[in-house]
Amino acid sequence: MNPAACFSQTYAQARQKFLAACAELGLPVESQLHPLRGAEDEELAIDVARSGPLDAKHVMLISSGCHGVEGFCGSAVQVALLQDEAFQRQARDASCAVVYLHAANPYGFSWLRRWTHENVDLNRNFQDFSQPSSHNPDYPGLHALLIPQRWPVTLPNRLRLLSHLVKLGRKRMQKAISSGQNSHPDGLFYIGNAPTWSNEAVRAIISQHASRCQHLVWVDIHTGLGPKGHGERIYSGPANSPMLERARRWWGEGVRSSQEGQSVSVPLSGLMVYGAVGEYTPSAFTALTLEFGTLPGPQVLDALRAEQWLHNNPGAGEPRRQQIKRQLRDAFYVDEPQWKEDVLRQAREVVRQAISGLNQETSGAQ
Repeated sequence: MNPAACFSQTYAQARQKFLAACAELGLPVESQLHPLRGAEDEELAIDVARSGPLDAKHVMLISSGCHGVEGFCGSAVQVALLQDEAFQRQARDASCAVVYLHAANPYGFSWLRRWTHENVDLNRNFQDFSQPSSHNPDYPGLHALLIPQRWPVTLPNRLRLLSHLVKLGRKRMQKAISSGQNSHPDGLFYIGNAPTWSNEAVRAIISQHASRCQHLVWVDIHTGLGPKGHGERIYSGPANSPMLERARRWWGEGVRSSQEGQSVSVPLSGLMVYGAVGEYTPSAFTALTLEFGTLPGPQVLDALRAEQWLHNNPGAGEPRRQQIKRQLRDAFYVDEPQWKEDVLRQAREVVRQAISGLNQETSGAQ
């Protein structure tokens, strides 16, 4: 298999490769159509394919594109696994159905945004909006610095952000920016005030594919944090949970818990992999975020800031728009052969370890 052939340059191309790989296996695809069109005036959709019976005891869900532009990586992983005969055989032998959820946020994927069309971070949006949302006290003081009126930013702007970093410390600063906020709808990492279109679509998919199984394994693929090419295995559920113990049995002691402060990610709420399961939680649930590093953190943040400024200033000229969009794509998708090889190798290892773990759990229960 040529790793580069699994990757795409646009959402439209990625979707076509995914649909073609499903067709090659004879897998039917169900599509949740998005209400808007894409950057190439193409149809946008969350596409779902399932390999394995509807009454399978075990289900592995592999999802891509929660954060839009990060979908280039996750889509390629899904295409590679659909073409991996050894993985398909291993899943069948373990009586494990595999569900491929392609492009949870197709709008962001196509338009090169991390956020949904509502300007919401989908991975902070799985909240109970009937309850008061938690306030992020540090974000309001940073918003005007993060998204200034003019772009590119000035040296004084960078110095003021640096002073906040010194004052708050690295972890608190990261939490202030990225943990989610409900005070500025035109800002970064906005959680929204209601479930987004993608939120409701993903919940419906989980209800259909995971409500009848005994054990759901969910691998959600992301990019943008950590060393270039390294796939950090992140557990984001409750600390001291049997799920954490199980994750480390399956994937090794290298599994990092964001809740315990070990991960490149800060503790988060409103995550898709936990919020979407909700009332449909099977008797056993194991979730892992697979986060692939791209560029250094300051460059990734600068790309997000620039793109949000562009979104807030739609009258910016076309050359600047193209430059900022390319900057964002490069921050979440490293278009280099070695990075692509590293991504597919580590992703295959993770899903195969999960199948082996399910086998061990089943054997131990007998």
